[in-house]
Amino acid sequence: MRYFSRIVFFFLTIAMAFSTREGADAEMSPHYLPESVGAWSRSASSKIIDSTNIFKYMNGAGELYLGYRFDHLEVFDYTSENQDNILVELYFMGTSDDAFGLLSLDWGGEPVSFGGVPANSPDQSLTSGTRALYGAGLLRIWMDNLYVRVMAFRETPASKQAVFTLGKAIIANRKTSQKPELLKFLSSHVGSAWKLRKDRLSFFRSYLALNSIYYLSHENILDFDLSTEAVIAPYEHISSTADRKRCRFLLVKYENRVRARKALNHFHDAYLPEHKKEITADSAVNSPSLFKLEDGWLAYKLLGKYIAIVFECPDQESASAIIQKHESNLLKKGGNHER
Repeated sequence: MRYFSRIVFFFLTIAMAFSTREGADAEMSPHYLPESVGAWSRSASSKIIDSTNIFKYMNGAGELYLGYRFDHLEVFDYTSENQDNILVELYFMGTSDDAFGLLSLDWGGEPVSFGGVPANSPDQSLTSGTRALYGAGLLRIWMDNLYVRVMAFRETPASKQAVFTLGKAIIANRKTSQKPELLKFLSSHVGSAWKLRKDRLSFFRSYLALNSIYYLSHENILDFDLSTEAVIAPYEHISSTADRKRCRFLLVKYENRVRARKALNHFHDAYLPEHKKEITADSAVNSPSLFKLEDGWLAYKLLGKYIAIVFECPDQESASAIIQKHESNLLKKGGNHER
């Protein structure tokens, strides 16, 4: 499953990098983009991409963006006589959470600081309003409801400087935003044995995004739609061995408890058809449902309008402990009281 999900995300990334570049040309004079930067000049026309033409532009990756409440995309080319082009893509999303989610699909690259905002590593605090990561000519930024990709087709010292200048201009005067509220329920540690890998967590709303991270099924077996919120992250066993054990924790929030219960029933029927169903009313007195699979222990529990699931745990005690820790977090921080 893990190898398949990496392949899926690889091809999604390729599709984004090598788009067909088709879209409606529009005359725009964006105040946040300079007409020139270094040896590069911005073209007079831009491309506006929305839900009607995103699949022509993306070559297959459009569903991933639509699953994050995509509003529209503005595309600008910077050209130079003696340098390869620089492409600027501005993704305007429905909410700040959605823009954060796109960045969280890949934490690769080096953190970048703009305008005095600290370049916090994803493995440190996730409270900074800005995220900027750079690697191999590509700068990616989350700022408010904006997700940004600035890409130099050939990385040089000059193109890197130009990319950074463009990034700084784009986010100037935009308000900062907090991380998605769902992330506050994640625990940095579970007991003394398990540690959250913050540099691997992802926020999403669609099963296609989930499958690009951790493949479950070609069908929507958890009933995701644009009203759901989900976060998945690995927990790593704290040990001195080089081959550390990991398991995956998934937390999904639905509109209400009825929808959450229905989704969990659907998940069990599709993913665990050979195992007895044990979905009871959510309560602190009920233990998580535990199942021994080929790749380890799976545990789940209905927590009000939330579903908590652990995959690939090496033992049932760890699987149960991870579920119970997050149930405690929901109770303490108000999540489980929302119905």
